[in-house]
Amino acid sequence: MRLKGQVAIVTGAAQGIGQAISTALSQEGARLVVSDIQEQAALAAANQLVADGREAMAVAVNVADGESVRSMVERVLSSWGKIDILVNNAGITRDALLIRMKEADWDSVLDINLKGVFHCTKAVLPTMTKQRYGKIVNIASIVGVMGNAGQANYVASKAAVIGLTKTVAREYASRGITVNAVAPGFIETAMTSALTQEVRQRLMEQIPLGRLGTPQDVANAVLFLASDQAGYLTGQVLHVNGGMLMV
Repeated sequence: MRLKGQVAIVTGAAQGIGQAISTALSQEGARLVVSDIQEQAALAAANQLVADGREAMAVAVNVADGESVRSMVERVLSSWGKIDILVNNAGITRDALLIRMKEADWDSVLDINLKGVFHCTKAVLPTMTKQRYGKIVNIASIVGVMGNAGQANYVASKAAVIGLTKTVAREYASRGITVNAVAPGFIETAMTSALTQEVRQRLMEQIPLGRLGTPQDVANAVLFLASDQAGYLTGQVLHVNGGMLMV
């Protein structure tokens, strides 16, 4: 129970990697704020945690909207009095080659994947600074380091998240707040399940461990960074990619 008594917000937590992260943190004793733009899905995920004997609340939030984020933080502080952990996981893709990419698709990806991290981080910093303790974990991506054709908007957002992670880590280390990122490789999610067998095979040929990752693989890395076992790590990027990219 490494996180007993702590309060954690996970964005994009209703399914996939976000749901796996929520489950992992709650199993270690954290009270979970299941945050997602899909209200009913968030409620279902939170109810599942409660049914398993955990403490959880669902909050519908649009991370690209600063007022929506501030409202979420106020609700959490009103209910539970503090915020110890923030996991910025919410993200979307709108893929296309750059020459065909619509400006609206560029904007929507940057708004959620990057501005969302800005809004959520800024909203929790006052309470974390006051309590002189906080763990912020941002979900980046392998492609934010190596690039990927057809994903200029997504790659730009994730590369920027890595830079933002390092900057906030430097700004708030003296306040007892650590800020790190997890950069997943190719993970078994609804997105990758849509790939053809041929594409999956080509992907796995590039992964030394010979398999796609699981949401639990990412959740385990987040759990470590959110715990005091990672107390001397800040401004770091933890790569979870089966060896596909070694840095």
